[in-house]
Amino acid sequence: MPALDMYHDAVKNALVKDGWTISHDPFHLRWGKKDMYVDLGARQFLTAEREESKIAVEIKSFIGTSEMEDLKYAVGQFILYRAVMRQTDPARTLYLAVRKMTYDSLFEEPIGQLLIADENLNIIIFEAQSEVIVQWIS
Repeated sequence: MPALDMYHDAVKNALVKDGWTISHDPFHLRWGKKDMYVDLGARQFLTAEREESKIAVEIKSFIGTSEMEDLKYAVGQFILYRAVMRQTDPARTLYLAVRKMTYDSLFEEPIGQLLIADENLNIIIFEAQSEVIVQWIS
């Protein structure tokens, strides 16, 4: 099992506050003989449509020595997990959860905007201290 991200509990609590039920902690993926673990799986019942919405959330802290190395790792991991999920659980949407400070300094920059558009990144922006979701980007 992988180590928990330092903001794991903050994102988990923020999702619960936002009306989500945590269904997996972590969310296990398997492709061939390879096991992978997305940080969280969650579901939310949408009363108006009488449907259930399901997501998986990969949490990234971006506290390494290089912001660009952290970005390459996070996007690569997102693409890998999304490819596997498209085959194993196509009804579930993958999100990358990042702190608002990280989003502002990296994803609002041209490189971040390029990746959001070209790689169709779904992002959850959260505030760690208050454990709230600030914005969903799909």
